[in-house]
Amino acid sequence: MAFSLRKHVITSLLLPLALGTCTQQASESSTATFSNVTLPDTEVRTLKSSKTGRNYDIYVRLPEGYVQSQKKTYPVLYVLDGQWDFKLLDSIYGGLHYDEFVPKMIIVGVTYSGDSPDYEALRAKDYTPAPVAGFLGSGDGPKFLAFFKEELIPFVEAEYRADAQRTLMGSSFGGLFALYAMFTETELFRGYVAASPAVSYASGIAFKQEAEYASTHQDLPVRLFVSVGELEGLADPVERFVQTVSERGYEGLAMKALVIEGERHSGNKPEAFNRGLRFIFQDE
Repeated sequence: MAFSLRKHVITSLLLPLALGTCTQQASESSTATFSNVTLPDTEVRTLKSSKTGRNYDIYVRLPEGYVQSQKKTYPVLYVLDGQWDFKLLDSIYGGLHYDEFVPKMIIVGVTYSGDSPDYEALRAKDYTPAPVAGFLGSGDGPKFLAFFKEELIPFVEAEYRADAQRTLMGSSFGGLFALYAMFTETELFRGYVAASPAVSYASGIAFKQEAEYASTHQDLPVRLFVSVGELEGLADPVERFVQTVSERGYEGLAMKALVIEGERHSGNKPEAFNRGLRFIFQDE
């Protein structure tokens, strides 16, 4: 018993000393400067657009072995809302490529330059095809698409070894823009991934654009993936949009739609992007 009591006393005396050491280490750590975590094989370029008048940061993720491959070209995935989704796609792509579901590719994330850009306001301008009251400056979708076609894509294909297999991916307003681009400049991209596209924006402008396209086209030669979270408000309109497109029977269209069980508007993106990429690059 004496031995157990002495052991307890020694332990009790040492505990404050240990806590003091930990506190000191924590204090020293809080005042030290450490390196930031960075993504390997990535770089940031900046473009000033004459089409929109805005500055964009372009995040580029090069595939492993890009430098050593010398003359090999790669498909390019363009992802909107790069400030949020570029790092997410880095992980998703890594897993899919490791499991041999997708080839090596270049990932290009598009976002805005500056110390503290208002992402919500800027994307509401660039990603919307028409102006709507309540969204100041909205309706710059045509200008943003011109930026893609005449500035961004030529820049990427001049600076990097990119091939003609382009995919456009976006969520919410980004998904709406992907659909707008598909109906406006169909052949600009081979594949389109629209996660929770805001098809009800501007009194259902996506439905109107699809109807206008259908009035002059019988074909839609793309691969299209559309998804929505089961629990979000967009579930019904997105499902109606998918049904409308499906019933057209467009020639050349390969389309897959997915309702992601138990998810809402933002939480469904990892599953949407994973399944979307797999569909775009699966064997036809």
